[in-house]
Amino acid sequence: MSKLPALPKRFHSASVWALYGLGLCPALVAFYLGATGQLPGNPVKEFEHLLGIWALRFLVATLAITPIRDLLGINWLRYRRALGLLAFYYVVMHFLAYFLLDQVLNIPAIIADIARRPFITIGMAGLVMLIPLALTSNNWSIRRLGSRWNQLHKLAYIIAAAGALHFAMSVKVIGLEQMTYIALVASLLAWRLVRKPYLKRKRQATAPRGRAKDAVAL
Repeated sequence: MSKLPALPKRFHSASVWALYGLGLCPALVAFYLGATGQLPGNPVKEFEHLLGIWALRFLVATLAITPIRDLLGINWLRYRRALGLLAFYYVVMHFLAYFLLDQVLNIPAIIADIARRPFITIGMAGLVMLIPLALTSNNWSIRRLGSRWNQLHKLAYIIAAAGALHFAMSVKVIGLEQMTYIALVASLLAWRLVRKPYLKRKRQATAPRGRAKDAVAL
C-alpha cells in the first residue's frame, strides 16, 4: 500500500491550528442557521443535536488515530490532542445548549432530568469524565503524571461508548445513524483487545525478513 506523502515538519503546527479552525466551523454554521431561523422543527433541539453529534464524531476520530497508524501506517498522532479537545468543546457546547436554551437555567428541572432520564444521566457522566482529560491534555501533565496519564486517558473509550449510548437512547427509534456510531465505537473498543497480539505478530513477521537482508548484506 502506498503511503500518503508526509507533511513537511514546518507545517505541522499550522496544520493543527487549521484543524481547530475547521473543527469549530460546524458549530458556527449551526449557530448561524439557528439564529436566522433556518433550522427545521424545534430549532433549540436541532441545534443541541448538531452539537452533540459533532462531539461524538470528534470522539470517534480521536480514537481512530491509533488503529489508522497501526493498520495503514499513517501517523496522524499530532492531531489527536486537537481532535480530543474539539470533542470536549462540542460536549460543553451541547450541554450549554441544553442548560441555557432548552431548560433556561431551570436547575431543579435539570437535576430531575439527570436523575430520572437515563440517557441524560449517561451524557452527564460522559461530560464529567471528559473534564480531567481536557485539563491534562498538555505536555506538562504528560510529564507530571507519567504512566498514570495513559491510564487516565483510556477513559476516552468509556466516554465514546457513553456518547454513542446517549445518542441512541435520546431518540424514539434507533435507526441507521445511531447503529453506525455504536458499531464504530464497538470496533474501536474491539481493536484495543486485539491490538497487542496483532502488533506482536506483525513484528515477528517482519523480523525474519530483516535478518535475511542483513545476512545477504554480509
